[in-house]
Amino acid sequence: MLPEIDFAGLLWIFVAASVVNNFTLSYFLGLCPFLGVSGRIETALRMGMANIFVLLVTSLCASLLNTFVLPHAPYLRLLAFIVVIASTVQFVEMAIKKLSPALFRALGIFLPLITTNCAILGLALFQTNKQYGFIEGIVFALGAGCGLTLALVLMAGIREENELATIPEALKGAAMSFLVAGILSMAFMGFAGLFSATS
Repeated sequence: MLPEIDFAGLLWIFVAASVVNNFTLSYFLGLCPFLGVSGRIETALRMGMANIFVLLVTSLCASLLNTFVLPHAPYLRLLAFIVVIASTVQFVEMAIKKLSPALFRALGIFLPLITTNCAILGLALFQTNKQYGFIEGIVFALGAGCGLTLALVLMAGIREENELATIPEALKGAAMSFLVAGILSMAFMGFAGLFSATS
């Protein structure tokens, strides 16, 4: 008999990972692509899709490792997670280079940097520490990926709008990006009360 699935719990895991505890805007993980690949909405969206894929594969592998390998060798946890993430990113990089060379050039150095994206490793560690099962881990990864994509697209949209706005010279470029990132982060911190109100 199949175990009963708690859809309300899964929905809460998804909402918490994507909005309430957004990896980028609440935990400040994954800032490298957030600031580097958020110049255009189209590029940000595709980077978000690549991140979602890597997060899902990482979650799947973390579940398998936590079930079959790490109970017998817990000291291999970080090493195993890093090997899985690096392998997945290599696969994604080769696939994008073959299927869409233009996107590969647009993402540039930020595509291989998914390997060192602390949000990916953070997901594996959070999933392990929260003791999520297979289904909860996949939903958690999907929520975290959607949250990263949301942050990238919001930032890209604002940066595209800023190109048409009249901005003082002192605030152009990196200064405006950091200012916008700080305001977005403060806005998402308003969701933090949602967790305590519903738990």
